[in-house]
Amino acid sequence: MAAPVEGDSRDAAEIRQRIARYINCLEEKNRTAKRRALENIRKETLDREPAVTSEVLQVVFSEDLQKPLLKCFSDPMDKCRELSIQLVSEYLDVVNDHNDLLPYLIPCMVQRLGQKEIIESAEELRLNLIEMAVKLIGKWGKHVGPYVNDLIIVLQRSLVDPFADVRKESCKCTCNLARVIPEHFHLQSESLINPLLQSSSHQHSKVRAQCIYTIGDVLQFGNPKPMEKVISHLAQRLFDDSPTVRRAVTEVVGSWLLDFIDRYSYHHKLIPLLLTSHTDEIPELADQAKKLWDEVGQKYLKENEEELKDQINFEVQEFVLPPGQVKRPNLGCRTLIFRNFSKILPGLLNDLTDWTVSNRKMASRLLGILVLNAEDHTTQHLGKLLPGLYRACGDDEEEVVKQVLEAAKLVGFFVGPEVYCKFILPTVSSSPSPEVLMTLSAILEGSKGDELQKHLVEVCDALILPEVCFSDHVPSQVQLLKCTEAIMSCCGEDCQQVSYQLFFILISLLALTKEESFKLKIKEALHHLGKLQGMDNTDALFEAHAKEMLDSLKGNYQEWGSFSVQRVIFDTLLLEAGHVTGGLLDDIIPVLSTNLHPDKDPELRLKLFSLLSHLVVNAKGTLDSQSKFGPFVVTVVHDMILPNCVWHGGRTAAAIRSSAVSCLWALLQSKMLSVDELLGMMSVLLPQINNLLEDDSRTTRLVSCRVLQHILTICGTSLHPDCLHTMYMDLLKRLDDSSDEVRLAVAKTFVTYFSCFPKEYDIGLYRAHLEALYRGLLVHMDDPDSTIQQAVLDVLKQAAVIHPPLLEQEVEAVKLKHRSLIFCDELLHHIKTLEISK
Repeated sequence: MAAPVEGDSRDAAEIRQRIARYINCLEEKNRTAKRRALENIRKETLDREPAVTSEVLQVVFSEDLQKPLLKCFSDPMDKCRELSIQLVSEYLDVVNDHNDLLPYLIPCMVQRLGQKEIIESAEELRLNLIEMAVKLIGKWGKHVGPYVNDLIIVLQRSLVDPFADVRKESCKCTCNLARVIPEHFHLQSESLINPLLQSSSHQHSKVRAQCIYTIGDVLQFGNPKPMEKVISHLAQRLFDDSPTVRRAVTEVVGSWLLDFIDRYSYHHKLIPLLLTSHTDEIPELADQAKKLWDEVGQKYLKENEEELKDQINFEVQEFVLPPGQVKRPNLGCRTLIFRNFSKILPGLLNDLTDWTVSNRKMASRLLGILVLNAEDHTTQHLGKLLPGLYRACGDDEEEVVKQVLEAAKLVGFFVGPEVYCKFILPTVSSSPSPEVLMTLSAILEGSKGDELQKHLVEVCDALILPEVCFSDHVPSQVQLLKCTEAIMSCCGEDCQQVSYQLFFILISLLALTKEESFKLKIKEALHHLGKLQGMDNTDALFEAHAKEMLDSLKGNYQEWGSFSVQRVIFDTLLLEAGHVTGGLLDDIIPVLSTNLHPDKDPELRLKLFSLLSHLVVNAKGTLDSQSKFGPFVVTVVHDMILPNCVWHGGRTAAAIRSSAVSCLWALLQSKMLSVDELLGMMSVLLPQINNLLEDDSRTTRLVSCRVLQHILTICGTSLHPDCLHTMYMDLLKRLDDSSDEVRLAVAKTFVTYFSCFPKEYDIGLYRAHLEALYRGLLVHMDDPDSTIQQAVLDVLKQAAVIHPPLLEQEVEAVKLKHRSLIFCDELLHHIKTLEISK
């Protein structure tokens, strides 16, 4: 310390004299006296007017005040401790000789703050002491080196202080200490890591952020060994709700990647942390992370310029970026990822299946950024990457799946189909789960069309396999549709070479799905497929591929059962093919004939009859669209319908008979059977219909009546009287049916029946038949149900034309037996009208 000049000496002597008594008062037990003494000392020194020079204050402080004031740091009275700490702190601004102060001040700080238990109870005073430490480090810098151990002891306690402001100030003190005396700090820095990590999860975001910045300096300027312990804690802070904390992690990790002494050893640990911030929800923070990553890459490139000079010199200038990307990562960034991908990937894939949703989300976002930086080097890691993608695609969290699929699209963009097909297609064939198909669809969507076009056949041949496209699992069906859409979207008109495979897949999906909304999507895809090939509608698509698809389905049609997938697809193909079906009869009829044989599975026959009925109802637009169905009609009736109308016991057999006769009715309604064809098969057809009129099923009896009516309508007077005579007894029986609907149907059939009698009908020869008919009908004209009475009356009016006198005779014979004469009188009046007209 320089010797004071004469004037300063006099001022110093005067001040020392004035404060002597106050210094003595500091030894008193009276708290008030000590407080006043401290206040008076301030007045006589720091607050003196006019102000004294710093040299005078330094003399007074060093020789008289230093030890008494430091002793007051332990005073029982909070106010006295506060005043003494404030005085010493302000004296620090004027004291220049560290040799006189530090040996006394720092032990006092350790005594107050560095114990296992908190000695200084007032949190504001603990804060003041830490602020004092910051001040003395800033003032004397390297001269604090000998006391670094003591300061470290203080910081170990204050970094976990209950008062948040103390923690923040301690972090500031730690940073200053690390930067000012790194050569001393290095030896003790590791002991601060645990307190800092403990505070990094403090409830106050500002404390957490400051701790992270402090950890950055502690490792940067201290011992780097704790890096392994620190990284996991920093990774957790990337999930912090506070953007300030996440920004701190980003900046610290970025600074380490730029300047950390041993950063090459920790690239694989630090890079994921910085890249994770690329997708932060705060755009400014994400931009900052991208900027830091670019700087890291540039620096790495500069440091390894000699090694990478060939790549630098031959960098592709016209590089095609993936959709949505505007800038390619620099060569340094790409090289860093390429060299560390194998170390980063295992942990990343493990996080993709972590039990916490936040970890899985973060990992899924990071995956896409890694692939974007790795580019075609991803190829080397495809064997490990793809299983991870499969698992992640099955995640319950929508955000995870979305991000993973984006990463898969990048894989498709950077990895050639000649490579990924070898990995993924065998998995598709052996284990076509929704997750595998989802991954494939995303990869296909991201692929380059000109490259994928060369492998389309290979891809579609895998998708068309029965174990893939015949799945009834809805998620698998959805993903298979997405695969076809991705192929069409990526390759456009080049899809023509696999048009049949895509058509086969889409028709299979249409057949197997039960969701109407999903069926609409499939039909849209079919329309898109046709449009890509210049077709105006899907009819042209069916014309091009229906025949080939039928041939493939027919391979085992003799073995079909009710649940055979091929049978379901066969149904759908014919129902959707429309007019194209008319040109495929040679393929369709044998399949139907074989599988409608009475020996086949009853459930199968029911379903095929339903199909046949649908086709027959609109025969002109389906089976007979090309006017080729005629030669097959008799075969359909003889070989398919009539054999299934034979009675067998059981409900299933009854349902089959009902379906068969319904199919016959549809065939008659479509007017596909001519008079000659019906007359030619009447000998086998009529007995079977008559039998069906006796069936246990009301539906079968009702439809049989209608079938008989259609036959009569078509044949008209062409029927032989003997044929007509074989019908009426069964029809009369049905007028006693338990179902009024059947009875009314029989009445309508009788109306048509009597219109079939030819003009040359020999009434004398067949009088007995007419008598039986008239008498049977007259019985039912006395039915309790007026509706039936009216229906039978209409029938008899039609029948009266054949032999009016006979009918009049029969009516007169039963007239008085009827409960009402109204209908008899009306019938007799009608008969007389007929006789008069003749």
